[in-house]
Amino acid sequence: MIRFLLAVAPAAFFALSAAADTAGVEQVMAGFHQAVMSHDGERLKGYFLPQGTAWFNVLTDEALARVRAKTPDAPKVRPGSYQDFAAFVTSSKADLDPRHTEIEVRDDGTVATAWFHFRFMIGGEEKNRGYETWQLVKGETGWKIAAISYSSDPAP
Repeated sequence: MIRFLLAVAPAAFFALSAAADTAGVEQVMAGFHQAVMSHDGERLKGYFLPQGTAWFNVLTDEALARVRAKTPDAPKVRPGSYQDFAAFVTSSKADLDPRHTEIEVRDDGTVATAWFHFRFMIGGEEKNRGYETWQLVKGETGWKIAAISYSSDPAP
């Protein structure tokens, strides 16, 4: 009986603690969404680590073929930054709505991964879609996004 409890107790504890931490990641995702919709680039920047953050936009094979038909030397992997995205969010006059579905969050209370399907709406029209992954770390002030990578299949 004692062996059973020792084997099961850590798993039960992890399940309980992971649920609370997952809620924190989901709060970051909700805040990110609200910051984009309200064109609040400064608030958006606050969800990211200030240094060492990665941002990669990777065109799907189909999207790359469409882009290269117009620009033959276009890269498949395009690095970016949260600062550039925040500047776009702030300066855009159109309605912005990043829609996230099929959300999966995994964490151990210190590091987390969020994986989801996205549709990025601008002015009510889908302008980009794909799958996105966030890497997050939990520091003294809570969860921060350390990296974003996403497949990109922009509307033709």
